[in-house]
Amino acid sequence: MSEVDKRTVDKAIFREAMAGLGAAVNVITTDGPGGLAGCTASAVCAVTDEPPTLLVCINRASRNNAVMRENARLCVNVLCADQRDIAMRFATKDLAIETRFASGDWDVLETGAPALRGAVSVLDCEVTSITEVGTHTVFFCEVKAARATSALDGLIYFARGFHRVGMVAPTHAA
Repeated sequence: MSEVDKRTVDKAIFREAMAGLGAAVNVITTDGPGGLAGCTASAVCAVTDEPPTLLVCINRASRNNAVMRENARLCVNVLCADQRDIAMRFATKDLAIETRFASGDWDVLETGAPALRGAVSVLDCEVTSITEVGTHTVFFCEVKAARATSALDGLIYFARGFHRVGMVAPTHAA
């Protein structure tokens, strides 16, 4: 058996390749004992529907990471195409948290984490486990409440930019 190759892909090449992977744009929010926090993220993925569970990746260097960890609850707000400005506010590192939240209409579902009205989907979660991988924390989150609006265009991040993704037109039998 040969020795395992320890080389890794160059970081710049990896990032360039990942620019071709379109992903929904989400604002991840939390509130609780650790305080109010929120950031824009595209690294969100369904894990299983029994129980309904997501994974959410947050950079360990982000100030939001520690707050989400302490609160142990978060809300994944899947943005619609008209909420690009909210994505930009929550992606701006030096913007005060109050200014970030002033850009949307918010309520709460079950956990108390802020839920964005008008989002395509809202998934309100409790953090059930945490794993560290490289520069990021992977939060595994059980969905406690959800809402969805099917008539909205979505917002995706692709090729280092935001893009509208529309609803599929219904097909009619001839």
